[in-house]
Amino acid sequence: MKKYFKIGEISKLYGIGVDSIRYYEEIGLIKPQRSESGYRHYSVHDIWKLNVIRDLRSIGFTMEQIHDYLNQHTVSSSLSMLEDEKEAIAKQIQHLQKLQKNVEHRLNNIHSAFSLPLNEIHFMSLPSRHCHCLHKGYEKDEEMDVLIKQLLNQNQNQLYIIGSNQIGTVVSLSSLLTKQTLSYESVFLIDEEGEDLIQGGNYLCVTYRGNYNQSAYWGQRLIQYAHSHNFKILGNLLEILWIDIHTTSDESEYITQLQLPIAFS
Repeated sequence: MKKYFKIGEISKLYGIGVDSIRYYEEIGLIKPQRSESGYRHYSVHDIWKLNVIRDLRSIGFTMEQIHDYLNQHTVSSSLSMLEDEKEAIAKQIQHLQKLQKNVEHRLNNIHSAFSLPLNEIHFMSLPSRHCHCLHKGYEKDEEMDVLIKQLLNQNQNQLYIIGSNQIGTVVSLSSLLTKQTLSYESVFLIDEEGEDLIQGGNYLCVTYRGNYNQSAYWGQRLIQYAHSHNFKILGNLLEILWIDIHTTSDESEYITQLQLPIAFS
């Protein structure tokens, strides 16, 4: 077996960029020998260090932690490092499991959206739904993502992908009745770990495909339907985005559901 390797050989063999290898040398993690012509020659010992660096970096260890370990390691420190690795890997597994759950949930939502009846007012009995809510209004659709990001930033420990959970808005009922226009009072993200709650109960619902401008029309239709059937309206209108810009750039593919809470007289 060769005693020394050139930087290009090491880079190709271990999939580590040449710039990264040089950086590790600059901060003193590895110390290759130099040939008479000035080329770096890496020993088997350097390769061992590169293996350690690569493995520990992949699970989130800092360069300072790696530096301390490489400079002075014993059986005791190796055992401690392995325990730390085990804990870091467990956290990564938990992180990936949350990510997988989010992706599966979003897949289910998209598939379910295709089975929703379109342009038909109907009743639904819905359970209480946990959510994360931000009580800030907005006017333009593009402002919604900013509010959702602000909402997610309130809890950095939670894992979300924009669009992975059902996003929704609360539409002012009074504005829809008096001005016949949409006025958004808050945004929410439906999630079983959310601290806020959307009350369960009976809802008049309608689902449409296409541009969000239809919400004003269908919202008024829901209100008219409730009045004509002597139903009591219990609160503001909910607008649930089943398929939106995070799923498709084609507005004709958007699927939106309006939910109006009611009580039977």
